[in-house]
Amino acid sequence: MPVQQWILENTLTITPAEDNERPVKRTQDDMWALNLAAARQFHAREGHLRVPRKHTEHLEAGALPGRQNGTDEPMVVKLGTWLDNTRKRAAKLPEQRRADLDALGMRW
Repeated sequence: MPVQQWILENTLTITPAEDNERPVKRTQDDMWALNLAAARQFHAREGHLRVPRKHTEHLEAGALPGRQNGTDEPMVVKLGTWLDNTRKRAAKLPEQRRADLDALGMRW
């Protein structure tokens, strides 16, 4: 409708997102590092890696080197889900990743 076009053209100001506002694309290696950092944080605090499936871990801003989300807010990681899924795919894990989790006392 012409009225709707006029409203959109004259009342809204839409500008492209700045570089620091765009979502950061993460590789599988980045996601592994993020989840592993959450597992290490949980293990350091609790002394074990028996994480309930619904548990979420809040990573502090400096917990992961090279973090580029541009905020100081904690990042939420669904640690319980990730560990459960990792257990189910244990046969496909590279040795280094399996060793990283074994070092934390992962129960397979």
